[in-house]
Amino acid sequence: MISPISKGKISKRKRGWIMTVPLTMMNRREALATLGSAGLGLLAMRVSSVYADEVKQNAVSTALAKFNDKSRQRLLRILKEPGFGGYVPSAEVKALLDDEEKSIDALMIELLPLAKTYSHPPISNYYVGAVARGTSGNLYLGANIEFPGHSLGFSVHGEQSALSNAYMHSDGGVSSIAVTAAPCGHCRQFMNELSPDGDIQVLVEGKPAVKLSSLLPSAFGPKDLGVTDLAFPVREVDLILPKGQSDTLVLAALGAARKSYAPYTKAHSGVAIVTQTGHRYKGAYIENAAYNPSLPPLQTALVALIIAGESYSAISEVALVEMEGAPISQKSVAEAVLSAIASAVKLRVVNATMKA
Repeated sequence: MISPISKGKISKRKRGWIMTVPLTMMNRREALATLGSAGLGLLAMRVSSVYADEVKQNAVSTALAKFNDKSRQRLLRILKEPGFGGYVPSAEVKALLDDEEKSIDALMIELLPLAKTYSHPPISNYYVGAVARGTSGNLYLGANIEFPGHSLGFSVHGEQSALSNAYMHSDGGVSSIAVTAAPCGHCRQFMNELSPDGDIQVLVEGKPAVKLSSLLPSAFGPKDLGVTDLAFPVREVDLILPKGQSDTLVLAALGAARKSYAPYTKAHSGVAIVTQTGHRYKGAYIENAAYNPSLPPLQTALVALIIAGESYSAISEVALVEMEGAPISQKSVAEAVLSAIASAVKLRVVNATMKA
């Protein structure tokens, strides 16, 4: 396991041992060689140096190497747009298909190296990228995220990341997903919640496309627990805050909580993060019939933060809004994750109720 990168240093693995080199002692070539295969997300989370921007650009350029120059410039423009939300809009997808003269499946596969640059796996050092195609035609990026010092169950899988990205953008559904490796059982179960009929096409480079139903036969899902209002299309619940609550961050968390999918516990919850740049990132709780693959709202919000290119160190405030009297709470999980990534930030918790 690679130890977390300390401030101002880069850790790298060589023949089973860890070497830590101060950035100030490294030249440009060494920095690029050390980080060239690392995730851009991991770089953004942990490294601060005069080389950081150049290394990021190098990583993205490498990830887009299979695209022609026109398409590469189009994608770079999208990535650099203010407020980039981690997806390629449908109109831009159509332009890329025309310019590349490729099928949508091939395009999604070729975007995987870009998605992979957002991976943040300090425990496993295993980088996963995913690209989900919404029924809107948008392509949503996602990558795996791990939190050192805490349960592996807190991790976000690459498929969860891309699918939650589509969910938070209120897409009408997901028709296919491309992944850098075959989905694990956890992810197949998570996908099944969003496509109970198993119609999502799963794409892995070098393998034929298959439906989720082929990867997860005899699946257990929402219908087994009597749930008919499914995750897609995204619906909102009518939660309200106590009188006098007008804080903008709490209101943003309320908006996320209203968007949450919690048919099994009714424990609707949402998180809002504000960074030092003034940007806000929202995450809704996304529940699963099998319980364990459920995605906590803080992790959903962190997906948005990472895909937008911001770092944990930029987090300044976090608010959680959750149902009063619900059978479960997101407070302890959110506090545990924050202790690993932004220990100085205190979680604000506000209880909401369902409007009568």
